[in-house]
Amino acid sequence: MTGDHQTLALLLFGAFVAGTLAITTWVSRHRRGSAEEFYTGGRLFSPLENGFAIAGDYMSAASFLGISGLIALHGYDGMLYSVGFLVAWLVVLFLVAELVRNCGRFTLADVVAARMRERPVRIAAGTSSVAVSVLYLVAQMVGAGSLVALLLGGTGEATRSWTVIGVGALMVVYVSLGGMRATTWIQIVKAVMLMAGAVALTVLVLLRFHGDVNHLLTAAAERSGHGMDFLAPGLKYGGGWTARLDFVSLGLALVLGTAGLPHILSRFYTVPTARAARRSVVWAIGLIGSFYLMTIVLGFGAAAIVGTREVRASNAAGNTAVPLLALDLGGGAGTTGGAVLFAVVAAVAFATILAVVAGITLASSVSVAHDLYASLKRPDGRRRFGKRQGGKRRDGSYRDEERRDGERRFGEVAVARIAAVGVGAVAIALGLLARDLNVAFLVGLAFAVAASANLPVLLYSLFWRNFTTRGAVWSVYGGLVPAVLLVLLSPVVSGSPEALFPGVDFQLFPLQNPGLVSIPLGFLAGWLGTVTSPEAPDEAGHAETEVRALTGAGAA
Repeated sequence: MTGDHQTLALLLFGAFVAGTLAITTWVSRHRRGSAEEFYTGGRLFSPLENGFAIAGDYMSAASFLGISGLIALHGYDGMLYSVGFLVAWLVVLFLVAELVRNCGRFTLADVVAARMRERPVRIAAGTSSVAVSVLYLVAQMVGAGSLVALLLGGTGEATRSWTVIGVGALMVVYVSLGGMRATTWIQIVKAVMLMAGAVALTVLVLLRFHGDVNHLLTAAAERSGHGMDFLAPGLKYGGGWTARLDFVSLGLALVLGTAGLPHILSRFYTVPTARAARRSVVWAIGLIGSFYLMTIVLGFGAAAIVGTREVRASNAAGNTAVPLLALDLGGGAGTTGGAVLFAVVAAVAFATILAVVAGITLASSVSVAHDLYASLKRPDGRRRFGKRQGGKRRDGSYRDEERRDGERRFGEVAVARIAAVGVGAVAIALGLLARDLNVAFLVGLAFAVAASANLPVLLYSLFWRNFTTRGAVWSVYGGLVPAVLLVLLSPVVSGSPEALFPGVDFQLFPLQNPGLVSIPLGFLAGWLGTVTSPEAPDEAGHAETEVRALTGAGAA
């Protein structure tokens, strides 16, 4: 890219950043300062607005950059991510969205702790939520580094490192100043920009091949270097039993992980009713489904127009396939059209990253404040939807305890802002470490941890009458610990040239994605903890949970 073209792209970057900072500043001046305002935006968003925000939260750098790159490199096998990410929303729609909105208030832990002893359950669920969020954040940081390094014409470590640090600083500003309302509007703006950019690129790809999809696929196969094998299963996941099991493991993680993502679950609390939450998901599915269909066209288009070898030469993980495709569609390197289209796509991708990291950082900081910090400040008793069943004051009054809860939430907001800084620092450090990995692959790991630690405890809490506190805690840690441990002992971290630490080898687990093992372990641990628990299940609490989940009676 020439200096003028780089200047144009940087100006577009600057315009988006300035716009989002203006939104954040405006919201910070008009918010009431309550926990409900900071955590949920006052529950004032319509289903359409929340549907766009959910889509903006979900369609991350992994979707726009990573999936298209994987398809450009691996053809048919790369489409697993597109299909898995989309199918996952059926699980969310039918099993989670409305029930979570009725039973919770701010976080996943609210749903689980409704009929359990609060402190151990909140600490477990909060720890898991932060772990998933940090893994997801790392993927966005890696995408930002790859994108800006390509834009500036340098792939040096310094350029990418400063980009990651800059993105981390911006996300802390968005969350600490604007809360959920600013984050939601940033996601809505980003979703509109991303859909418009994806539609424009898809149309240009199809026009290049005169609308002939068969010609597009044939050209992609020819330029891939793999021939027609590029269009058949097995190029990435067909090398042996390990690769095939990795395929199954990744599919399980993608389909089941979405329902356990903290930043997605928190979006159901930003609408006034459970019906609005369900309608939000319907809007989101329409937007997300259309987008993932377009990523397939863009991935094969990059292989056919740019070439698989050229994509890999630019970025070994394929993260720059879409920007390179835009450059070619606009007229090629050195042309004004190519530079403009490249700059627009780069700005859209950058907007995608900023919006998603803001949402994830907010969800993780809320978990730290509302679950981890607050659990240490309140008595360890059962809470039956706002009325504490334990930790009673000496005079027997619950009303004073509820007033104290309200006052404490103002302190939680301050803790949440501080937590945003801490989460941002951790994400920056890990993003610098993992800068050479594919962003879609990194998100697959986050999905595996979410499906292993969060989904089992959520489903058990909603549907199993005999579920106990020990079962909830064991379910979370029984999925979280094996998932993280198996990733550390997998080829992702050591024992292969593409690993985080290629010079050492302590690999013991052969699969790159732990979902096939860790997801069943999460469900098994929850069952085992429950059946061995000396604590009697709270059947009355389950009945109340069931009524509230299905009817919304008494929902916040």
